[in-house]
Amino acid sequence: MGIAVIILSVLLVLLSVLPFVQNQHWVFRVPEFLKLQILAVQLIIFPLAFLFVSAYPWLWTIQVVQAGLIVYHMYVLMRYTKFWKKQEFKLTDKASDKIRIISCNVYQFNKGYDRFIGLIQREQPDIFLTMESNIDWERAMQVLEKDYPYHEKITLENTYGMHFYTKLNVIEVRTHYFVADDLPSIEAELETRDGHRFIFFGVHPPPPSPTEEETSKERDGDLLSVAKKVRDYKMPVLVTGDFNNVAWAKTSVLFKKTSELIDARIGRGILATFHARYWFFRVPLDLLFHSSDIFIDRLFIYPSIGSDHFPVGCEFHIDKHSSRQEEEIDHLEKGEMQEVNELIEEGKAEESDRREEA
Repeated sequence: MGIAVIILSVLLVLLSVLPFVQNQHWVFRVPEFLKLQILAVQLIIFPLAFLFVSAYPWLWTIQVVQAGLIVYHMYVLMRYTKFWKKQEFKLTDKASDKIRIISCNVYQFNKGYDRFIGLIQREQPDIFLTMESNIDWERAMQVLEKDYPYHEKITLENTYGMHFYTKLNVIEVRTHYFVADDLPSIEAELETRDGHRFIFFGVHPPPPSPTEEETSKERDGDLLSVAKKVRDYKMPVLVTGDFNNVAWAKTSVLFKKTSELIDARIGRGILATFHARYWFFRVPLDLLFHSSDIFIDRLFIYPSIGSDHFPVGCEFHIDKHSSRQEEEIDHLEKGEMQEVNELIEEGKAEESDRREEA
């Protein structure tokens, strides 16, 4: 048992420090997804390892490092719990009516169309966004078009199709291909029934993984392109979708700083959305960021619709006259914009040989 505990201790240290290496290969990026799981195992292995330090004195070094990493993980994750104090706010009488959205990676090969359609029909969101939606999903969702008169359809068979539906007044919709011509993002300028305009951005970049992209270059370039685009918008902005990244990862932090948007999860919970079938390996890949004049009432996860992702629900108000959430905004430090620009160019230069049309 002692050898097993020591091996696990060393492995946990290795998995904890790999994300500090600024290399975009999936070997270094995937462990940052698993911070919560690593911490859970550390809290079991760390006290057990003390039973063996007398036999292996060098284990004290591992224990000291492990203790520091446990504190670090807890500090990072604490922001994504309800214990983290958030700024209090009060809406004015000029705030918009409540706006509801649903965002879901439906999983292209999921044939349970009725489960998702039933969710939309029950909840009647003002906006819903689907990712990995191909021609079969498009046909299945046609039944919803009577309730959603505007829809933007990007029908792909490479697991990066995207469909956008709304009941709100549409001013303009644009499809962007920031780093590759088969990786879309949707930008929509919308107006609520009570006259509040805002920008909705739907994103779905590819993940770094042994079965998909070898590096995070396209993902990082795509997300940071969106961040740069929205940072100077004067209108309220909300960005959501399957980021294929966790909020505490460096690229997400750069996204938050570059865009000058607020991470809606802070103070509300981890809200893990993937993988729907394996509870211990669930991580929050479906993120939501918003400007300081958007006020989140609720951010929550719906039950499974048969996909490997849970749908994400959000209810919010727009209020340009309330006290803004400025203290929630982080700003780029010296030299970080240059890093952002370099990551965007690397993403554009990357050529995928794993993403093919089915």
